[in-house]
Amino acid sequence: MCTNNNSASFADHCNEIFDACVVAYHVTNHVDAPVASNFAPQSIENTLFEKCLIDARQWHLEDIIRDPEIDPVAALALKRRIDASNQERTDMVEQLDDFFRQKYAAVKVLPNATINTETPAWALDRLSILALKIYHMKVEAERADASAEHRSRCQGKLAILLQQRVDLSSAIDALLDDIAAGRKYMKVYRQMKMYNDADTNPVLYASK
Repeated sequence: MCTNNNSASFADHCNEIFDACVVAYHVTNHVDAPVASNFAPQSIENTLFEKCLIDARQWHLEDIIRDPEIDPVAALALKRRIDASNQERTDMVEQLDDFFRQKYAAVKVLPNATINTETPAWALDRLSILALKIYHMKVEAERADASAEHRSRCQGKLAILLQQRVDLSSAIDALLDDIAAGRKYMKVYRQMKMYNDADTNPVLYASK
């Protein structure tokens, strides 16, 4: 994977990619519609775009499955699709963390270095989902068929989400700076999800 070399912060660059992905998804606004990335296949930018695309599709799958009139058979199929999407999302986050581990592999860790509560990739996972929250809250804040009270309430929530993105972006950039300087170090624990594994889910291995 390659990364950009411009003067913008890494988190700001990620936000641009996530926003572009969310807009690209909503051109068709359909969970099965293809969405093309304009980034090089092996680039970190493409991985970030594809990560956000997983989140965008899952966001809308979660909306669909909450339809009170949904057919139970269709709901079960959607639930299994959401489970598969969750696993794909986790795999993509771990791929991103592999990128950061390689990027900072040669850094000399200081004797008093500390570990962070989450890895850079899991922080970026939250940033990706924030892009979706911001997009959809903005839609609600501008809905012509909604009441003025609804729009005002959503506008207030949108302001909080935008501030949250500023704060999270700043924290991600600070974390990466600390890792690069050896003040913090990465320690990646794989998610080791058990419910998708036929050897660790009791329901699945009992049915063998």
